[in-house]
Amino acid sequence: MNKHKPVADIMTTDVYTADVDKDTLFDVKDLMLNKGLRHVPVVHGKKLVGIISKTDIDRLIFSRMFEEEEDADEAVLEMLRISQVMTHKPKVVHADTTVRKVAEILAKEEFHALPVVEGDKLVGIVTTTDVIKYMLTQY
Repeated sequence: MNKHKPVADIMTTDVYTADVDKDTLFDVKDLMLNKGLRHVPVVHGKKLVGIISKTDIDRLIFSRMFEEEEDADEAVLEMLRISQVMTHKPKVVHADTTVRKVAEILAKEEFHALPVVEGDKLVGIVTTTDVIKYMLTQY
């Protein structure tokens, strides 16, 4: 395995995002369902301000536990804003961070995705799946 390979080589650069001022939790939930996403970076313009996960959304949703509770789900999702649910100031990496370093971070922390930034501008996202796929190509 190339120990010095930059995460830029394996990250997703065409990132689906949520706008903290314009989008709703419904928008994020639909985006995750329609695109098969588990993590959505939250931006203000192009500046990364947070990240929201499928787990964050699932914690708010009752219909997963009780049948016919979709009305309760809608009420909860309408009451809350993205900024109230997202992780603020998420841990980030830079495009030149090595895949090895990213793997170490993901192995030690309780999350499965890292936004990739240049300054405070979002340029990509890397997930545990990206790292595993890369490692599989090496062996």
